[in-house]
Amino acid sequence: MSISSAVSLLTHLLPARIEDRALPERVRKEIVAEQHRGDILVSIVQLGLCAVFLTLYAVSRKTHPADAPFVPVPWALGFYTTFALAKFALAWRARLSDAVQVASIVIDMALLLGLIWSFHIQYAQVAAFYLKAPTLLYVFIFIALRALRFDARFVLLAGGVAALGWLGLVVYAVASNPDGMPVTHDFVVYMTSATILWGAEIDKMVSILLVTGLIAVAITRARRMLMRAVAEDVAARDLKRFFAPEIASRITMAEHGLRPGEGEIRMAATLFVDLRGFTDLSRKLDASALIRLLADYQGLLVPIIQAHGGSIDKFMGDGIMASFGAVRPSSTFAADAVRAVDDLMTTAAVWIADLRARGLPATGVGAALASGDVLFGCVGDESRLEYTVIGEAVNLAAKLEKHTKAERVQALATGELMDLALAQGYVRAGPPAERRNSSVAGVEGKLEIVVLA
Repeated sequence: MSISSAVSLLTHLLPARIEDRALPERVRKEIVAEQHRGDILVSIVQLGLCAVFLTLYAVSRKTHPADAPFVPVPWALGFYTTFALAKFALAWRARLSDAVQVASIVIDMALLLGLIWSFHIQYAQVAAFYLKAPTLLYVFIFIALRALRFDARFVLLAGGVAALGWLGLVVYAVASNPDGMPVTHDFVVYMTSATILWGAEIDKMVSILLVTGLIAVAITRARRMLMRAVAEDVAARDLKRFFAPEIASRITMAEHGLRPGEGEIRMAATLFVDLRGFTDLSRKLDASALIRLLADYQGLLVPIIQAHGGSIDKFMGDGIMASFGAVRPSSTFAADAVRAVDDLMTTAAVWIADLRARGLPATGVGAALASGDVLFGCVGDESRLEYTVIGEAVNLAAKLEKHTKAERVQALATGELMDLALAQGYVRAGPPAERRNSSVAGVEGKLEIVVLA
């Protein structure tokens, strides 16, 4: 059997884990990326080992006879360094397939055990001589090295190859003795001569297999935790796309499970934004074009709101509800909200002009602001929860947004909110905003409102 055939067989004997196949593709990609980083780390450690071994060999006093017919250590270190560099290059380019990983393990162990085997030639001793070489301890380094990849398959393969290789060395030592089997049952004789004690060699192989098994179990558990962590990380990133980042962080970092009815009362500003003429647009555009237009509209306005410290509460068709100072307390929430509306109206005017130039019946974007004490918290029941802002200021902002049409303006705010904004450092470009006392549907008496646009 050729080396390539053996590698292919070993790769097929170590199939991908079933639990990985059950994961979503994006989670699998994250795990593959983490394994890629692990491959690079393993290669770096291997290069570090090469540096250590080469340094130790260069500075240490040589123990082999000066007339030794064969000195394998520098050859083995040179070959292994070259191999480690090639493997690092493949790891860096993310081209380390399972077959290459298997080949790497086989080469690691073959080089180490081959080096140990050569000691009896180098020192002109019987083969049993190499069985007492402390170099065997490096086997555990090569086994542990595979744990950096979070893949128990390769840990098990490394341990299995090491144990099998050592068994081969023991059998060779027994078979190659010209005077018969150099086997003893006396521990003292074993320790003081080039003889073989089967119990000692079995202990070595059992130790290799037990350490391998323990590391494999630890890696299997760690891999499960890695998969859960990656899945939760992907979910947390997706969560920030459905919620304001601050709310997503509250959910993921909560000390206990969220329950309905938990909340905080804060002074905040509430913003409602609405796309005018949406009904006419829906009649003129097909579903896919309408969705794209909504995505453009939201993609333009949402970053502006967030740039001014606002948190998106929800999307209501063509409407957007946001808050300032509720999710994240702020001493300038009113000023931030008015600045956001100024920028929204400027950006929206350009976008609406472009829509009209394309023959689409968009009439504008309306917005309204109100301030007051709001309750920010978790509502719903145990099966369906929602983080939101509720309170009179929220209801008033929604009513004001509808009232912009009656006033024939683009954006309104309550006089109370404008006074707060001015006190918090807001400076309006151009002439002061117009103030009116108006009757707003659903609001008792006259309400002082400010025309923002």
